Amino acid sequence: MDLDRHDFELDDLVERIKANDNRLVALQVPEGLKMQALEMMDSIEDESDATVILAADPCYGACDLVHDKMRMMGVELVAHMGHSQMNIDSGMPTHFIPVTYDGDPELAVALPLLESHRAIAQSRLESVGEEVDIDEEAAKDRFLDAVGRVAPLTGARLGLVGSIQHLHLLEEFKSRLEVAGFDVEIPVGGDRLTFPGQVLGCNYSGDDPSIGHYMFLGSGDFHPIGLVLHTGKPLTMLDPYSGDATEMSLERIERILRQRFGLINSVVEAQTFGILIGEKPGQMRRNLAIRMKRLLEKHGRKGYLLALDHISPDLIDFYPVDAYVNTACPRIAIDDSVRYAKPLITPYELEVALGEKKWETGYQFDEIP
Repeated sequence: MDLDRHDFELDDLVERIKANDNRLVALQVPEGLKMQALEMMDSIEDESDATVILAADPCYGACDLVHDKMRMMGVELVAHMGHSQMNIDSGMPTHFIPVTYDGDPELAVALPLLESHRAIAQSRLESVGEEVDIDEEAAKDRFLDAVGRVAPLTGARLGLVGSIQHLHLLEEFKSRLEVAGFDVEIPVGGDRLTFPGQVLGCNYSGDDPSIGHYMFLGSGDFHPIGLVLHTGKPLTMLDPYSGDATEMSLERIERILRQRFGLINSVVEAQTFGILIGEKPGQMRRNLAIRMKRLLEKHGRKGYLLALDHISPDLIDFYPVDAYVNTACPRIAIDDSVRYAKPLITPYELEVALGEKKWETGYQFDEIP
């Protein structure tokens, strides 16, 4: 990561600190920026009269706020870097700094993938209306199909999305893609999303039936995996850091779906479940956890509500239950399940295991709206 080409917008933060005469400020940064945190602290303190405390615990997103802890320390302002504000009340003054990257990758390397994905979307359009009643085995095959699981398409448009560092590129790339012959939409999501074209690991609410495939401007596969799991649509990735174009292959998504399929089957006979409630302000779904407990009771099973700020194997593996249901960050069950000694499933997966949801409806990615 070329830090010289990132805009951390510290000047805006310093101006706010000065305007409000803040004397004790907390800085919260994602893991990828922790190595630069001390330099940022020096810069803030040199340019203002404030003392800066680094919130050094892991930070997983704008849902992972530290305000209760910082308030107890007498902090007057929290500077949260690398994410945008969500539809949650932080409870104290917060300065969100999205951070942008000065990059301009070549579109040409992505065009072959985009053209092949558009063809997939168009072929799906042609097959709309072929649905018939299917048996249990065919329903399970449908569950494992990475394309067309959720709903039929009404169009084959290209959805253009990105991670927070690269959203400023979307309008320019929309124009370039239209010149290249694509019908492009920058989707607008729900209240949890601040900007058009933004995706989060837990929210892809901008998806629409008229969008047949996606292009993601960003690095890594965290967001692409979630987007394809949620939509069942092909996705091209264009990395502004490296300039490389790749795809989130449907084969990889199908492997993940097979893993989820196996976990669902493994808990069909389970009798006791730990139901995990996230204590982080943007992940706390207490009502969903209680609903899962009541659903288990309806089916003669037992559920125990376990509230944690940080969820990891060493904190839950020792409980004498058969499996866990995760209502905290949806990505914990997807990305980290192999780390746990016992099955770790989503609320939707529990409903399938109990027969409340049907295989043939296709996989439903757990989201926080």
